[in-house]
Amino acid sequence: MNDALKVLPQKSTLIPILIIAGLFFIVGFITWINGALIPFMKTINELTDSQSYIVVSASYISFVFMALPASYIINKIGYKKGMSLGLIIMAIGALIFIPAARARTYWIFLIGIFVQGAGMTLLQTASNPYITILGPLKSAAKRIAIMGIANKVAGALGSVIFGAILLSGIDEIKNKLSLVDTIEKNQLLNTMADSVIAPYIIMAVVLLFLGFLIRKAPLPNVEAAPIKEIKEGASIKKNIFQFPHLWFGVLALFVYVGVEVIAGDTIISYGISLNIPIEQAKFFTLFTLMAMVGTYILGVFLIPKYIRQETALKVSAILGIILSVCIIMTNGFSSVLFVSALGIANALVWPAIWPLALNGLGKFTKTASALLIMAISGGAIMPIVYGAIVDYRKEELITVGVEEVIASSEASTSGYWILLPCYVIILLYAFWGHKIGLRKESISSSSLD
Repeated sequence: MNDALKVLPQKSTLIPILIIAGLFFIVGFITWINGALIPFMKTINELTDSQSYIVVSASYISFVFMALPASYIINKIGYKKGMSLGLIIMAIGALIFIPAARARTYWIFLIGIFVQGAGMTLLQTASNPYITILGPLKSAAKRIAIMGIANKVAGALGSVIFGAILLSGIDEIKNKLSLVDTIEKNQLLNTMADSVIAPYIIMAVVLLFLGFLIRKAPLPNVEAAPIKEIKEGASIKKNIFQFPHLWFGVLALFVYVGVEVIAGDTIISYGISLNIPIEQAKFFTLFTLMAMVGTYILGVFLIPKYIRQETALKVSAILGIILSVCIIMTNGFSSVLFVSALGIANALVWPAIWPLALNGLGKFTKTASALLIMAISGGAIMPIVYGAIVDYRKEELITVGVEEVIASSEASTSGYWILLPCYVIILLYAFWGHKIGLRKESISSSSLD
């Protein structure tokens, strides 16, 4: 193995793993409330489908702007202080929701979401490589799967809690909006907007408390051990651009986050477009996340003892392709179930790509981690593409005389075509991409089996 790790004894890693799992829980809770925020923002700000998905983009685009600065900050202050700072920045983002709600102004909401995303970028840039190098590389996918369980259980709770707070009675409000005058309409929408203030104040207080608490947490300092310079013919690998398997991993992670966000954050709006009552549809994100949690649990037990990380990635990509076709070819609640089943296909992709992409990086690990974190911006781009496809297809169908309700349903289903090329890219990385540029001895001795 050419990328030796400073591995701590198993007992000494238990508390750090639990602490990092707690941080993943927080990130999951805040990330996955977007599924409820999208229809909420669409109503109070009177948006189109593609405009409403900017909620997701505002969160995930921050990973592009903040990943490299986050890497610089962590290099300067270390993992623990970096995590603490990330939590404090997230708290500031939550507080921005107060003036946003008072003004009922979409761009202020988006700023709050962006700032929270910036905090999450710093938190993830620190916590993902930390948990990866906290133990042997061969079991990294298992540790990351445990983090995924914490993340998605929190996401499920967040989607249910915020779905209940933000979406309860929204059908009734929508019906009233079409019947009242402009003044009463604004009053209804202002009252609805104010419902986010109390939960976001609570969120800010909790994040600030945890931000200061993490500074006192017993987190050991761990680093990827330096590797010998790798000679390739007459050249020596001296920069991050000489690791093609990493760059392919960045692309694979980019499209993966895109499909994960589409599966979790569009499913409520998709159910509504299929004329499913919102009182039922508000739980659909829960279906997706619980499918992911169940698969994460399997991953903890199966990797690496029974299946390799590469194998888990191959199976996940193939299943994603099959389910994507099933979504497109079905309709109604069956199609919704296939969207939620994408949680099974998605669960083990993130845990598998991280160790495969970081294999052999040595002193470049922190910079490589920042690049992988930047790939989370796929969650900003792909939902917008999905929303644009839906809006275009809907307008096209209405133009030729299709009823608006039917056009909305068919257009929303058409948007899921975007999933297929994404899963094909993940499949290519699983079979071939994670090996390119690595020496044979590095692949065979990297303990990824």
